[in-house]
Amino acid sequence: MKIAILGGTGDQGFGLALRLAKKYEIIIGSRKREKAEESAENIKKILSSKGIPYRDVVGMENRDASQEGDIVILSVPYQHTLSTIKDLKEELKGKIVVSIGVPLAGVIGDKPTRVVLPPQGSVAQMVQEYLKDSKVVSAFQNVSAKVLECIDEPVDCDILVCGDDEESKRKVIEVVNSIEGCRGIDCGGLEMSRYVEQITPLLIGLNIKYKLKGSGIRITGLRR
Repeated sequence: MKIAILGGTGDQGFGLALRLAKKYEIIIGSRKREKAEESAENIKKILSSKGIPYRDVVGMENRDASQEGDIVILSVPYQHTLSTIKDLKEELKGKIVVSIGVPLAGVIGDKPTRVVLPPQGSVAQMVQEYLKDSKVVSAFQNVSAKVLECIDEPVDCDILVCGDDEESKRKVIEVVNSIEGCRGIDCGGLEMSRYVEQITPLLIGLNIKYKLKGSGIRITGLRR
C-alpha cells in the first residue's frame, strides 16, 4: 500500500514518513517537487544510516502524490488546509484522507495552548465538508513530531482515531499499529474529532510546564 503525505516536508509529516516507511511505500508531497524529493532522500539517508530497512520513499508535487497514494495524510498547517485541498477534489475522490490538523490559536497570533475552532467543529469535519467524495479519518493529532523523529525509540502514545466510514477507520488503525509503541483506538464518528484535536494544546502546555520533548496520552483499561 502507498501512503502519500501532503506537507510531508514539515516536521509532523516528516516524522510520520520516517516511522511508516518501514512497512509502507511513502510518497512525500509538497507544493514544490524538488523540496519533496529532497525530503524523501533525507528520509532514506536517515534510515539507511541506522540500518533500518524501508520500502520505497519518493517525492512528488501534491497533485501527483494525491493521485498515487492509496491513503493520503493531510499534514499541513491549519491555515493552509483548504488552500491545499481546494484543487485536489478529483484526485482525492473516493480515497481515505487522514486529517491530522489542529486549529491552534497561534495562527492568529494567540497562544498555542488555545484553539480557534472552525464553524464545522473541527479541522477533520471541515475537510470532510469540503471533500464530500472522500472518506475523511481523523488521527495523529496528539503525537509529537519530535517523538516521531526519534526513531531509535518506540513511540509511547495512543492514537485516537475518528471517522464515519468503518472500513476506512479500520485501515487507518492498521497503519497506526504498524508504528512501534503506538496503539490505534477507535473513538467513534468524525464528530468526536473536535474533542481529540483540543487535547493537543493541553499537551503543548504540559510540554512547556514540565520541559518535556513531547508528551503523549494513554487510554487505560483497554486491551487489544
